[in-house]
Amino acid sequence: MTANPLPSVQDSCYTRAMFLYHGSNVRVEAPRLIGQTRGLDFGAGFYTTSSEEQAARFSEIVVNRRKTGVATVSVYELDIAAAEQTLAVRRFANADAEWLDFVVENRLHAYQGKTYDLVIGAVANDTVMPTLQAYIAGFLTQEAALITLKASKLVDQFCFKTERAFSLLKFVRAYDRSTKS
Repeated sequence: MTANPLPSVQDSCYTRAMFLYHGSNVRVEAPRLIGQTRGLDFGAGFYTTSSEEQAARFSEIVVNRRKTGVATVSVYELDIAAAEQTLAVRRFANADAEWLDFVVENRLHAYQGKTYDLVIGAVANDTVMPTLQAYIAGFLTQEAALITLKASKLVDQFCFKTERAFSLLKFVRAYDRSTKS
């Protein structure tokens, strides 16, 4: 059972050069790896999305959470074909059982599998979190969680996990969310 397939490299929205967006409370021209104490979908890394709207929403969340800064969207360009040829990439085409297990293991800090430079797949956003939490707590079976996820409109995320991956991410610009220019 699969949920809302994400576009593949062959799809028109993932052409050779694509734009990715990062929402934060600051402009991020030179992404870097920082230690993470909370469990994230794909583990520690620098998270972007091909959805400008998702990044903009997240920038507001970060400002509210940190109580400082300005909701800012940083824009990058990535040659996805070059990334897939030169990096260790893990791509989840769907929010399926493999994706669910990978996300749960990372959120619980229990993932001990292969190391990747770049991980691409659906984001477990606020609408998906209750399903993940119910699955982790044992209130939902994997099958029930996947059925629930199938009904969700999922946005993608690209998690850059190494300096090698950063080398392919080119900063384009950043803008204050309130003045988008």
